[in-house]
Amino acid sequence: MMEFVRYSPGIEAPDPNFDTALHTVLEDLRQQVTASPKFDGGVAVRNAHAKGYGLAQGEVEILADIPPEYAQGIYATPGRHEAMVRFSNGQPHINSDRLLGSVCGIGLKIFGIEGRKLLDDEPDSRTFDYAMINYPIFFANTVEHYIFVLKIGAQASAPPPPTELPQERRARIARFLHDFITGMGTLEPENWAWEELAAIAQFAQIPFVNLLLSTYHTMGAVRHGDHVAKLRVAPVKDFADRVVRRALDVNAAQQVFRPALVAELKERPYEFDIQVQLCTNLYEMPIEDVTVRWPESLSPFVTVAKLRLPQQDIGGDDNLERMDATSMSPWRVTEDHRPLGNIMRARKEVYRLSSTLRHQLNHQTRKEPESLAEVFG
Repeated sequence: MMEFVRYSPGIEAPDPNFDTALHTVLEDLRQQVTASPKFDGGVAVRNAHAKGYGLAQGEVEILADIPPEYAQGIYATPGRHEAMVRFSNGQPHINSDRLLGSVCGIGLKIFGIEGRKLLDDEPDSRTFDYAMINYPIFFANTVEHYIFVLKIGAQASAPPPPTELPQERRARIARFLHDFITGMGTLEPENWAWEELAAIAQFAQIPFVNLLLSTYHTMGAVRHGDHVAKLRVAPVKDFADRVVRRALDVNAAQQVFRPALVAELKERPYEFDIQVQLCTNLYEMPIEDVTVRWPESLSPFVTVAKLRLPQQDIGGDDNLERMDATSMSPWRVTEDHRPLGNIMRARKEVYRLSSTLRHQLNHQTRKEPESLAEVFG
């Protein structure tokens, strides 16, 4: 019988530089979101997942007869809940899909979840969120690494000189790799960012496919009642097999993700499994190293709920407006599902500030809805 790691408050590793690094991230975020209307059509956008592809209505059914180790927290009580899903690109700005790339995500909001939430400014919310991307790992293990990875990435995104010679290109790539690995000269050799470099290389391999065909992951670990886990939202095979618009050609049009998603949901319903992977040991399944994929050979994913999207039309401009007014946070959860680890701790304030600033700049009311009817009318 498999033994699972028990959750305890001391399971996370303290970081003496966390507060200082988080302050830097939040100041950069403030500047980015405040400046975003100049670059994104006059509208303030999220500092990540800025471009949304659609907001879908749905239902989450928490299943009965789940093994007790998995039937924890909200998954201990079978039942059906209204839900909605925001599909988005992972980048912090709006552009053509080809330029934004294939890293995409979902924000899943489940309604009617009782219990005090971990966001200080809305503890009585009855919604419960997941913020996930279409890859099982993240590209930075700590907030300090996150800062320089973004900075170097912004520099690398600048187009090379049109007259660049082969030896100049090799020198430019060598400088980039040196700056990345060493944190622009700030890291000691034992802390060089080899794991982050490997993660970035993996992200580049994510294919351009219909958003309904991707599996979405929490990336970081979360508490799962008595245990520690990662979660994913995975397509149900019978539904995935019916998808017509599968591989997407980003060179064929400026926008490919949204039209394919809209068309599929207009023609047929869809279904995902919500699955839990419990941690069996902290060495091979670490909490703080989010660049490490947890081996399924050590602990398989177990389905605890169904996410069902009925046939619907999400193609109108009103859908985009509703989508942009939503707020998603991985910390809008109960204590039994507390996010764990350095990067996940940072996301609490990052998501809160991004949402607050964006709503203020766009003159939107920031209030958690009570039901789908409140969102969709």
